[in-house]
Amino acid sequence: MSQPLAPIVSAEQPLAGRTILQIVPDLQSGGAERATVDVAEALSRVGARCLVASRGGRMVSELQSKGGVWAPFPAATKNPFAMALNSVQLARIIRDEGVDIVHARSRAPAWVAYYASRLTGAKLVTTYHSAYGGSSVIKQRYNAIMAAGDAVIAISEFAAQRIRDLHPESASRIVIVPRGADLRVFSPSAVGQRRVERLRAAWGVAPYDRVILLPSRLSARKGHVVLLEAVKRLIKEGFLDLRVVFVGDPHSDAFRGALETQIERAGLRDVVRLVGYCEDMPAAYLAAAVTVAPATEPEAFGRIAVEAQAMGAPAVISDIGAAPEIVLAPPQTPRHLATGWRTPPGDPVALAEAIAEALSMKASARDELALRARRNIEERFSVEEMQRRTLQVYERLLGL
Repeated sequence: MSQPLAPIVSAEQPLAGRTILQIVPDLQSGGAERATVDVAEALSRVGARCLVASRGGRMVSELQSKGGVWAPFPAATKNPFAMALNSVQLARIIRDEGVDIVHARSRAPAWVAYYASRLTGAKLVTTYHSAYGGSSVIKQRYNAIMAAGDAVIAISEFAAQRIRDLHPESASRIVIVPRGADLRVFSPSAVGQRRVERLRAAWGVAPYDRVILLPSRLSARKGHVVLLEAVKRLIKEGFLDLRVVFVGDPHSDAFRGALETQIERAGLRDVVRLVGYCEDMPAAYLAAAVTVAPATEPEAFGRIAVEAQAMGAPAVISDIGAAPEIVLAPPQTPRHLATGWRTPPGDPVALAEAIAEALSMKASARDELALRARRNIEERFSVEEMQRRTLQVYERLLGL
């Protein structure tokens, strides 16, 4: 069973003066990277020192502004020989900096951290950020490192159950710590209309266009092609004012090229915008009529759904993985109490129907949905709660 989490009642700061090192491939964008920065902020707030070993990226400046220390490190490499050298190098950093805990958030860095922690005696935390699978014994062995920490953080009940199924020996070390949104940033009241208008203008959408937003890395499993099929149906049904905005870096140039070809073949060249990375996601959610996350494979969490609900934006996501834990929807929740929509993965017909329902809502119904969605996130998925629980994991490992 997962360990229960009791509230922190001490007025003291047990982690003050301690050093925690997080290791992640890079700091470009993504859920693991966002959690890395958020935890660094929490550690700084309680007087702890937080190093982040990474090859860097656009989030380094934010990390540093929140009290984290960037330690340039080739953490992204998957070359076995380079990883072996990295373990020795990381062990040296751990000794030199007096690191108490190493927190790994990806597989290759986790292998490096595992051996470095064993060389130095530092505690190891791993976070199970993805629904790691593996069709071969070698792949399964490679993925197993994410369940090898002295504490194993699962970011949803779905992820926790996956760890129990694949790595039953790790069951007693699992702690569920859902990711959270910064509700100060992801708040409708914090975003002025001019921010929204500037963003829509940058996207090349007219004031009367209704935007369907898919904010995710351009990758086959994120469901971009499924959305294209759904949009074709919606246009045939008379939704002629739609613009589709794909926000996110490409997983590869090859996939971006293939996606552009799909857009052309679908006759949607004038409808779809590939806008790349977005600096202002709170405004992006408000700029959209509906946000979709039509993943075709299970995901360990749903950051898009959390952020969209925090902004009171209608959200449609695939009904797999951790989705039922995040978006309240039928059949578990009556439609009048729902906070969004869940549809079967890979089903463009069901996706089109859900989008059409969201687009057809009257203003009062949309306002009520926004209130329910915001309340859902405030009660269950705040960044403060994620930070508190993560720091509590560190405290337990150190016997504080």
